[in-house]
Amino acid sequence: MISAIKQNPVVVPGALKPGDTIGIVAPASTFDPERFEQGIAVLESLGFKTAIPEGLFEKERYLAGSDAHRADMLNRMFADKAVKAIMCARGGFGSLRILSRLDFSAIGENPKIFAGFSDITVLLSVIFEKTGLVTYHAPVITALADAGRNTAKGLVAAVMSSKALTVKAEAGVALVPGQARGVVRGGNLASLCQMMGTPYQPDFSDSLLLLEDINEAPYRIDRMLSQMRLAGCLDGVAGVMLGRFDRCGETRTINRIVENSFPSGVPILGGLPVGHNGDNLTLPLGLTATLDADNGLLQYHIPPVLSGNGSHL
Repeated sequence: MISAIKQNPVVVPGALKPGDTIGIVAPASTFDPERFEQGIAVLESLGFKTAIPEGLFEKERYLAGSDAHRADMLNRMFADKAVKAIMCARGGFGSLRILSRLDFSAIGENPKIFAGFSDITVLLSVIFEKTGLVTYHAPVITALADAGRNTAKGLVAAVMSSKALTVKAEAGVALVPGQARGVVRGGNLASLCQMMGTPYQPDFSDSLLLLEDINEAPYRIDRMLSQMRLAGCLDGVAGVMLGRFDRCGETRTINRIVENSFPSGVPILGGLPVGHNGDNLTLPLGLTATLDADNGLLQYHIPPVLSGNGSHL
């Protein structure tokens, strides 16, 4: 048995089928309506229905409505039995602000696919830790607007497939060679760093840690990793996988910073097709996998979704 933080049993959601309804929420920033509609069209072209709640387009400064409004939207989507999965309109900022307003008991009682990335990393991490529910590092709706074929195929494979996923980094680089086994965790570096010193600070021991980011200078990447290391949440990381660091400076500089942030011998794979502005393959967070840095492979041990309404491991 794999156990999440606080000994919650891991829960794998049920697989989606053509015609299932995906609920849309906006737990963070406001978003562009045109890109949103384009992203919804992509979902519908894949055979899904969508549920767009009243108030999705609300605005309060740079946020998609008040904290109470955004949290209530997410709580209601989890409670809605007709909704089989939940996707986020956009990341940006704001997920951290609603954590104390989420009904984790109700979320745990209504397990379903919850997907997003960037600022949504906060929710992906905390929902798993609080409930044991596997979450999905995946495109948000506005990112689907101009996503490539590989991104769409990756989403379908992760939410509908009965086969264990194998993700290949075609342009992968073994920054530190080796293999490691662990629970896949992580996501956007800046969003993970936001949780340091809060009651929601993650623990990545025995994990395969995914990291990606956008528009962060190398010294800020260094600062965030240093803070996380000093806070202890990087202790015992089994392996590291780097997605895209878009507009963050030279790749070799970022790679060197990451190498220096983990103990010698921890396998580190660079070049995973995950992150902003490019292929963004969907990765389940909370499932055990094997990282083979030498061959650029991430191999999950069980399917990303299960038949029926999901199962406890």
